[in-house]
Amino acid sequence: MERHPFKPFLPGHARLLMLGTFPPARRRWCMDFYYPNFTNDMWRIFGLCFFGDKSHFIIPGEKRFDAERIKAFLTERGIALYDTAVAVNRTKNTASDKDLEIIEPTDLDDLLSRLPDCRTVVTAGQLATAVFCRHYGISEPKTGACAEFTFSGRSVRLYRMPSSSRAYPMAVEQKAASYMAVFASAGLVPLASVATAEALRQP
Repeated sequence: MERHPFKPFLPGHARLLMLGTFPPARRRWCMDFYYPNFTNDMWRIFGLCFFGDKSHFIIPGEKRFDAERIKAFLTERGIALYDTAVAVNRTKNTASDKDLEIIEPTDLDDLLSRLPDCRTVVTAGQLATAVFCRHYGISEPKTGACAEFTFSGRSVRLYRMPSSSRAYPMAVEQKAASYMAVFASAGLVPLASVATAEALRQP
């Protein structure tokens, strides 16, 4: 059994919570933070959405992301991160969700309770979406769509986003366009930015 290597990253004023499934094996890391695999495109997506540059969080001349820069950015913008599993078994020697057996799911109620300003949740990938929806008894939205539910008297929207893994068959620019729409809906980027993001969808 493998336990989660990171603590939840929860800025107290966060308005958006992002949830994956579980980090890859340590041998695949380029930094000690979420989405640590250099071939995973999550931080390139963030770079495109917020700075128009997919290399924004990459340390120049190195094949690794700048974890401290990412943490400072997430804290400033009010974006929280964790995963939907605290402990897993890897049924095969891969980083794929389909090869993960969840032994201990995350206490999702506790996460949302610690984020009183959070009205938007993003799940990256099918398994994270399935775990979250099963817990709250909501139907799984299609990729790029959302479902609304109530938690402790507040309305929360769950957005199912494309996986940031290179295995997911979509260009990083197209993924960024989908994420940009959610960030705008959560008030993290200007609504006008969505038009710019839509241009990224074009081949």
